[in-house]
Amino acid sequence: MSHKCSVCGKRSTSGNTISHSNKTSKRLFKPNIQSLNIILNGKRLRKRVCTSCIRSDRIKKAI
Repeated sequence: MSHKCSVCGKRSTSGNTISHSNKTSKRLFKPNIQSLNIILNGKRLRKRVCTSCIRSDRIKKAI
């Protein structure tokens, strides 16, 4: 299961973990993805959506 928002397409990005001695190692930054029921085109669907899309009202929650 991929870490990708079905609304905005936000996905995991790579970066570095930097220690106190300035050594670096690769790591992944994953978006905060929540699985919830939304209304899309008049249908109730279960989608994986990032929290920034939920807070900005880009989707309509199904109750």
